[in-house]
Amino acid sequence: MPINYYSTNNKNLKNNFETALLQGLPPDYGLYMIAKSDIPQLATETIKQMKQLSYSEIAFLVLQPFLHEEIPKNDLKNILNDAYSNNKIPTKLENVTGKTYIMWLTQGPTYSFKDYAARFFARSLNYFLGKRNLKRTVIVATSGDTGGAVADALHGLSNVKNIVFFPKDSISEAQRRQMTTLGDNVYAFAVNGDFDICQSLAKTLLGDKDFAQKTTNDQENFTSANSISLGRLLPQAIYPFFAYSRIAQYPEPIIASIPSGNFGDMMGTVIAKQMALPIKKIICGVNANLTVPDFLKTGQYTVEPSKKSPSSAMIVSHPSNLARLIDFYNGHMYDEQNPQTKQVIKPGVIDKTPDLDKMRQDLYSIGISNQDHYKTIKKVYNKYNVILEPHGAVGWQSLEIYLNGQHDQLAVIYETADPGKFPEDIKKAINLIPAVPSGIQKQKNLKERIFTIETSPDYNKAGLKLSAQQIKEAKQKIKKIFNQ
Repeated sequence: MPINYYSTNNKNLKNNFETALLQGLPPDYGLYMIAKSDIPQLATETIKQMKQLSYSEIAFLVLQPFLHEEIPKNDLKNILNDAYSNNKIPTKLENVTGKTYIMWLTQGPTYSFKDYAARFFARSLNYFLGKRNLKRTVIVATSGDTGGAVADALHGLSNVKNIVFFPKDSISEAQRRQMTTLGDNVYAFAVNGDFDICQSLAKTLLGDKDFAQKTTNDQENFTSANSISLGRLLPQAIYPFFAYSRIAQYPEPIIASIPSGNFGDMMGTVIAKQMALPIKKIICGVNANLTVPDFLKTGQYTVEPSKKSPSSAMIVSHPSNLARLIDFYNGHMYDEQNPQTKQVIKPGVIDKTPDLDKMRQDLYSIGISNQDHYKTIKKVYNKYNVILEPHGAVGWQSLEIYLNGQHDQLAVIYETADPGKFPEDIKKAINLIPAVPSGIQKQKNLKERIFTIETSPDYNKAGLKLSAQQIKEAKQKIKKIFNQ
């Protein structure tokens, strides 16, 4: 029997991986999740043998137990070899000091860790669409790097259109151009608002079966590539296994320090730990958006207006994957919606409290101030001649705080973007402009195609809120794309 993935809002609503991938979101606006008891356990010998294997071979060992009933062994190997060939997406571990390592998830096509999940997502989606002779529209919101990675992974696929929503004033030029210069089947929208507005817009459209039917003649046409997609979540369980294979001697435990925005990497690492990988602590460093650290401290979940930060991809005040985390620890969170419009009227409602003691035992979350982003970049460069970018700086400083400055426990920090994507921030921190990756250099000279959502969001005490006018404008412009 294939593993069933249920909605976090209704555990009786279940589907296999293929259906969950094609749907994006369950019809009840929850997120697809796997029961803790259904997460496969890897044998000790399997984890030990990873030392000798490539990233794609480790990916096969991690994902095959989830997918063996749905993707034949050789097909899955082909998907993973194509997604993770070392010449396309090399992965490097660097020992910086003591027992602290950086895992550079930064050398893929868009120089971001998002490439890893996006490449698996795109290839598995294309695989299933080809089998069914179907078309799909992938709708994605981005706070920075997701959009470029997903757009690159989906660009040119004949069975897929890609619509990307990004906050017009909160991403770098390089991040924007990775979406807006591709053309063809990639349609990038600059949205008047923050990432939470973009994410609400994506979720609203994904849940609007009537609009999908009227626009594409297929109510199931819209699917998601955000970290809310199961196809993005599962491959994020691979990184910690790869890191462990390169730095640890089994059964020595490791600490994983993860710069966290929408908390997809965190959730993938929680799954890896449940699969029997020896992880002692999962550190979730955030920026000035303190919703999760505050929740772990107080048990109260309060969504505040999002705050700007140098770690732009982590400007998230209400992380989607928290619903999965709370489910994993036997609680329940949902976003209360208007039954007619499907707009969120109250985000992050917890009607069943998770096991907070167990969460605090497994996880540690802390916020890093905007100024400390720059101080950390400067400190690490001056001491170790290593250039971090703002998100990696959050991972580094969170670990240092947890370890009280002592690098005496085996730990890996996820570095999530090439410093060359953030030249202004690096210059501000260390008065040095990092080398710009070759792909970004090329895109500087390419023509952009940008669609816009110009209408304004609403505003309430929780901050900006998606407006009915924005939904209307998005629908009108998407209809035009399909009528071209």
